[in-house]
Amino acid sequence: MTIAEPNSEIRGQLDQIRSAIMAAQGKSLHKQPVNLLAVSKTHDVTAIESAILAGQKIFAENRVQEAAEKFPALRQKYPDLQLHLVGPLQSNKVRDAVTLFDVIHTIDRASLAEKLSREMADQKRPLPCFIQVNTGEEPQKAGVTPKALSTLLNECRSLKLNIIGLMCIPPVAESPAVHFAFLKKLADENDLSQLSMGMSADYETAIRFGATHIRIGSAIFGTRD
Repeated sequence: MTIAEPNSEIRGQLDQIRSAIMAAQGKSLHKQPVNLLAVSKTHDVTAIESAILAGQKIFAENRVQEAAEKFPALRQKYPDLQLHLVGPLQSNKVRDAVTLFDVIHTIDRASLAEKLSREMADQKRPLPCFIQVNTGEEPQKAGVTPKALSTLLNECRSLKLNIIGLMCIPPVAESPAVHFAFLKKLADENDLSQLSMGMSADYETAIRFGATHIRIGSAIFGTRD
């Protein structure tokens, strides 16, 4: 299905978020650009195309298979789109992920780093990557522990992976500001300039703590199915 005009709700939400981003940047000591990632998981191609027509060019998906079902045709039609993987990456999906995505946000173990390094070399696609840090050390959540970050980062660098920054998802029951400040500290200690942090409910706080990539889903597309 092809649409000619963006959905008015999606366009309005994007306009509000862009204004909020500018306001948050004005209050932040960190003046680097902020990349708005529209997280389109569970939303259909019509909603994504509506966001594209409203000026959005960077999208994010949580699952390789879902992205593979939606984005190849969209990227043929809109070749300037950029697609980020922001969900956990299974080892058996590495080849497809390297083919499909432009940035990987969720490296969290050496075995995954090794497979990504080999696949990127095979495909000649040295993608920018983030290491996901489990700042709350939650057992049910993906991400390397803060104490193990330095070791994993060194392993990634030895594999010639292009690690550009860190990513986190704060615990639901805790103040996100504490975790954003902690991730910023870890990035500074490891000479990394990019921070993937902040979602629909807390992206303005994340920007004030130095976020360079914010991941917004429901605030753009509405409640997920």
